Amino acid sequence: MCAEKIQRILMAIVLTLALYFMSIGSVIGFILQVFVIVMVIIWAFTDFCPSLWFFGKTFGKCKKD
Repeated sequence: MCAEKIQRILMAIVLTLALYFMSIGSVIGFILQVFVIVMVIIWAFTDFCPSLWFFGKTFGKCKKD
């Protein structure tokens, strides 16, 4: 596995958990969703994503053929 794939899988898991918590009426779901949205907006404007940076250091970047 490489950093980009792990980051996308983690984002899908966090959004799934947010959806679950929102369905049971917990405010934690809303907080998780806002967190993911803020991180994606930061990534869009600065081209820097902390999770990609961390996973890149830990697992390495995906190799382009």
